[in-house]
Amino acid sequence: MLTKRIIPCLDIKDGQTVKGVNFENLKYAGDPVQLAKKYSDQGADELVFLDITATNEKRKTVVELVERVAKNVFIPFTVGGGINSVEDIGAILNAGADKVSINSAGVKNPELISECVNYFGSQCIVAALDAKRCDDDYYIFINAGKVNTGKKLVDWAKEVEMRGAGEILLTSMDFDGTQKGFDIEMNKLVSNLVKIPVIASGGAGANSKHFRDVFEKTNVDAALAASIFHFDTLPVKKLKEELKNFNIITRKV
Repeated sequence: MLTKRIIPCLDIKDGQTVKGVNFENLKYAGDPVQLAKKYSDQGADELVFLDITATNEKRKTVVELVERVAKNVFIPFTVGGGINSVEDIGAILNAGADKVSINSAGVKNPELISECVNYFGSQCIVAALDAKRCDDDYYIFINAGKVNTGKKLVDWAKEVEMRGAGEILLTSMDFDGTQKGFDIEMNKLVSNLVKIPVIASGGAGANSKHFRDVFEKTNVDAALAASIFHFDTLPVKKLKEELKNFNIITRKV
């Protein structure tokens, strides 16, 4: 049986963990280093660390913070935010990350994905796709969800796979922070379309059924959440125990 992954996400702004709804109204959620250590200790399969305002503020991901987080975790660790070049990725990986997430810069310059894959290998490159339903289709947004690129989700998902990205981090902007469950339709669409792993993101609430639904009704390999883990409304360990009762086995038990 293929194992699934449970991935807490640390959205970082000004060196602190924040969380909002539909990419807006951000609120403080805790110290990123302490949260990262907590999730590692609780048995999370991986971590994702996103400097969510790095692109809009024209600055780089805080490498020093990445180093501090990496020293406190013993599980795979992905970092994104303000990644614009091979040099940026090299700095993040040298700071202790296992993988790097590319979002806005990859959409603006698709060749960057190919270049980074050729330099570091597919296993290091995660394509982050932020999508929203518009006019009965899903479109890709960039710059922390502020700019509609006009690219259709299905077209961009196929392209990042073709360019060698090792996996896709798929975020539903419509469901983000709502805690009403994952966007099953969108995750099913993309996970059926590509052969690389897909991480479902956006909408998880304090109900293990949300995770069961996305694992049972789509072909995603992992499910990512933030608020429910940050505020302990559904701790990682408890979620995994409940999923196991339904024969959904996670990678790190």
